[in-house]
Amino acid sequence: MPNKKGRRGFGNVRKLPSGRWQARYPGPDGQMRNAPQTFETKRAAERWLSVTESQLMQGEWIDPERARVTLGEYAERWIIQRPGLRPRTVELYRWLLRTHIDAGLGGVELGKLSTAVIRQWRADRLAAGVSESVTAKAYRFLRAVLNTAVDEDKIMQRNPCRIRGADRENPAERPVLSVAQVFDLAGRMPDRFRALVLLAAFASLRWGEVTALRRCDVADDASWVRITRALVEVPGRGLIAGPPKSRAGVRELTLPAAIRPDVLRHLETYVGSDPMSLLFAGVRDGNAVRRPNFNQRVKWTKVVADMGLAGLHFHDLRHARNIWASKAGTSTNDLMARMGHDDMRAALIYQRATSDADERIADRLSELVDKHRDGVADTTDGDEDEPDDGDSGQPVPVG
Repeated sequence: MPNKKGRRGFGNVRKLPSGRWQARYPGPDGQMRNAPQTFETKRAAERWLSVTESQLMQGEWIDPERARVTLGEYAERWIIQRPGLRPRTVELYRWLLRTHIDAGLGGVELGKLSTAVIRQWRADRLAAGVSESVTAKAYRFLRAVLNTAVDEDKIMQRNPCRIRGADRENPAERPVLSVAQVFDLAGRMPDRFRALVLLAAFASLRWGEVTALRRCDVADDASWVRITRALVEVPGRGLIAGPPKSRAGVRELTLPAAIRPDVLRHLETYVGSDPMSLLFAGVRDGNAVRRPNFNQRVKWTKVVADMGLAGLHFHDLRHARNIWASKAGTSTNDLMARMGHDDMRAALIYQRATSDADERIADRLSELVDKHRDGVADTTDGDEDEPDDGDSGQPVPVG
């Protein structure tokens, strides 16, 4: 039926008793809907209808009813619907949601989120004493959740996380250990953990990787170590074995010849003959070593303080080795392949990193150890921007 002369072709407007104007329009299902707000003038209501009609025609219309879901509810569902996430990543996301996002944003409907609201939430977090690093992690998680709401679920027209610099972390510069300091630290450990420190440093292994090692992961002559899994601590479930932190984390590494005798002695003294025996196990139960128990057993805090390295994290061992390798002239691709990093350049890493390069790195590290043992001063220093991944007491994302 044609519209009467002077009437709109899409939707209608009417004046309310309050004097404001209400706009109504048919959705894709033909059901009439009210605009989410009223308007001061008839012209403003008609302009809104024109924009809404255009959105419907271009497939950009957002059902306001769906946008009424709260951010907290949607974010929890977002986590559940990603079964491929590592256990520690799930715990991290739930911790960020519970501790930082629910505070101020959890009860807000998606349709009512705006950049101004997000900016105020971030400012409140920082004002409450939350570190820039943790706030940045929470912001990145929030942005990822809302990207799904925009791109996949079509609940929002655009992501309100548009705050310049809010996703960046500025971690404090970490100390760089010399070869001499690593051997000093290893020597201060109980003998059964000496090789753990050396492997973490000279193979650039994460805590979860080195504690997951089994006899079958080490060559008979200790010339290489194979990383195929990692252990993660999951609240309520204990230690869980899973894949390394990233796809590039599955790797085989050549060990410097200078530390192979230490590894072989450890295998002979502390590791069972079963190929599946853990390299580093608890004295009493034979289970995998847990970080809090390790720190307490070796008196980590006191030991590093006595060395003049108060605040040193276990992860700094990995950090030191990466500096040594970079000083040895290692290319970025070979370095990242040995470290087990995975990002958008992973294909280039796999293509260009070779076993020859890995052996050169190991040989150069052996030279550094030999110089240390011969009494030659080690002047290694430098910076690397890899952040600490877990010794700070707070969870952090896994790549």
